[in-house]
Amino acid sequence: MNIAVSYHETLTKLQGLDWPAQGPFDRLDWFALLDDPLYALAESGRGRVLLPLQREEHQLASLANWFSFTWRPLGDDPALLAALARDLRRQTHRVGVAPLPDEDGSATALEIAFRDAGWLVAREVCDENHVLPVAGRSFAEYWAARPGKMRTTLKRKARKVEITILKHFDEAAWAEYRGVYESSWKPQEERADLLEAFARAEGAAGRIRLGIARAAGEPVAAQFWTVENGTAYIHKLAHIEAAKPLSAGTTLSAALFEHAIDIDRVELVDFGTGSDGYKRDWMEANRPRYRLTCLDWRNPRAWLAIAKARFRHLAPHNRPS
Repeated sequence: MNIAVSYHETLTKLQGLDWPAQGPFDRLDWFALLDDPLYALAESGRGRVLLPLQREEHQLASLANWFSFTWRPLGDDPALLAALARDLRRQTHRVGVAPLPDEDGSATALEIAFRDAGWLVAREVCDENHVLPVAGRSFAEYWAARPGKMRTTLKRKARKVEITILKHFDEAAWAEYRGVYESSWKPQEERADLLEAFARAEGAAGRIRLGIARAAGEPVAAQFWTVENGTAYIHKLAHIEAAKPLSAGTTLSAALFEHAIDIDRVELVDFGTGSDGYKRDWMEANRPRYRLTCLDWRNPRAWLAIAKARFRHLAPHNRPS
């Protein structure tokens, strides 16, 4: 089988190629928003695999940022993955990629490809992903299984706020979202321009679910979701601290869950990465996210990193008693 490997710094030559996107972070238009890309492409007569990477000071890394729920190869042909892993030794001495899922086999497939190509590979859990498998339930059935405190809060506070859920990008609603976020407990938004560009694209595609809760006409909570391929993704949520007694965040979350489950008929709700305790009240399963660090032991530039990695591995066993 003839395999051609090529590298691209723009998407110009890749736009005509089609990969089925499993989610929002698998599409070429998402990668187009990110900086310093290097797209590694392997092609043969039977298919293609793309590794969206970015240049960092001492390595090639996954083309992702803080906002990405996942990163994975586009395409799963083992022979093409292996060809990319072999050829990348000509580009760098180190490849670090995260956050990789493995419920679809992505982390394992990439680890095998790099190991078989002669790299030293370390795999570690770097984050967690809380999800809700809907399992055919209605929202009422799902809600009946929530903690009693949540159900009581919603029953007592739901009428104190008005809820709007938009399925298109709206300038005024986005300005309200930004205002709520800036007045919340959340840190200042990093790359707010990227988030807005993503929201606009999701709105144009009909995938956005932008929820606003208002009290006396003033926005007090806001959430940014998207829906596609049977999954609802919860990207951002915030509420104004001064309005916390209204429990507007709980009311808005419940409304968006109800919309996603009963109207959008999703099979899964994905709460992204992070170990925030409140996610456990809403979600029912937890999936690990992995980091792979791949070092080319043949390249002298990798030797210090290899030595440090081995020291970290051995040090706990060598400490004096």
